[in-house]
Amino acid sequence: MELRQALSKEHSKRNTAFVVDWVGNNQKHFDELIGLLLSNEFMMSQRASWVVGNCVEVHPELVKKQLPTIIANLHNNKLHDAVKRNTIRLLQFVEISEKLEGQVLDLCFNYLSHKEESIAVKVLSMIVLTNLVRKYPELKPELILLIEEQMQLPSSTPAILSRGRKALTSLTKNYEQ
Repeated sequence: MELRQALSKEHSKRNTAFVVDWVGNNQKHFDELIGLLLSNEFMMSQRASWVVGNCVEVHPELVKKQLPTIIANLHNNKLHDAVKRNTIRLLQFVEISEKLEGQVLDLCFNYLSHKEESIAVKVLSMIVLTNLVRKYPELKPELILLIEEQMQLPSSTPAILSRGRKALTSLTKNYEQ
């Protein structure tokens, strides 16, 4: 199969599942997919990001060597929201090395606090931050405060409220001392 052609065919759940099946746990296929994710081709990187996220959910080990590059890509200010969203989403399925944790924490705290950020990116950032704060409980008060602020905004959506409640429950249940 020609990966670029398959991704260009259509943007659908069915096609995404087809490409995920093709990649399977094949590192070479996954690396080819990462190349498209990191490309400057707007449509191709978007479509590749959806497939990458689904591949990592099933085979998280595939992304291990690519994780630093993928996280570095989040610093690109011209990133399409789909690429950002799917990249943050995959971070909930992988073990993030200590070397990368600081970057991920900074990115997710910034995404969650940024007024103009998409709801999906904020919600996924809450998930990743909640997971990381287990390792760094000193950040718990800051995260709780930020989540509560997000939930109290007039622009707060049902997704923010729902994920915020789940995150706060998890943070208070798992961290009571």
